[in-house]
Amino acid sequence: MAVYYNDSDPAACAWLRDLIAAGHLPAGEVDERSILDVEPSDLRGFTQCHFFAGIGGWPHALRLAGVAEDRPVWTGSPPCQPFSQAGQRKGQNDDRHLAPAFLRLVAACRPDLVFGEQVASAAVFGKVAGGSRKRVEGGPQWAWLDDLCDRLEAARYAVGASDLPSAGIGAPHIRQRTFFGAVDLDGLADGSGEGPFSSAL
Repeated sequence: MAVYYNDSDPAACAWLRDLIAAGHLPAGEVDERSILDVEPSDLRGFTQCHFFAGIGGWPHALRLAGVAEDRPVWTGSPPCQPFSQAGQRKGQNDDRHLAPAFLRLVAACRPDLVFGEQVASAAVFGKVAGGSRKRVEGGPQWAWLDDLCDRLEAARYAVGASDLPSAGIGAPHIRQRTFFGAVDLDGLADGSGEGPFSSAL
């Protein structure tokens, strides 16, 4: 079993190394390069890969959920700044829109399961996310979640997403987030009789 962590923030990587050394996160390799510099060949031999790893929230959550550390799972929560209401709102034109780089690696390496999250904003959901039932004028608007789903489905993944607030698990603030999960359909159809969820939990 080998775990790969990727984050371009040196301070976050230092935290990751300390948390790994203390046994709070699975042992693994921490890579400080930009995801733009990571190639599929760099990921050979790794069972789990955590991109935009921060201080290890996803691997810790997988451990709490009882997901075996030898289960092929990837996680990635791309930067939210391009899509946050508090940011400059450049969307897909922002250099920090790195979901396509993550999805390129997913399509090339084909992990069984993929999880991630993003802010819950109009830029993520598109025009229809305003909450009102009025008719939306004009043609379809680019939306982060549509693009993510399109790319994963083109790579033969089934995708689901949900908008969940932190308050829903007892936090003292709303903090809406969009969580997504994807399952490799080719892995389901490989004839082995075991789908990606068979030993995940």
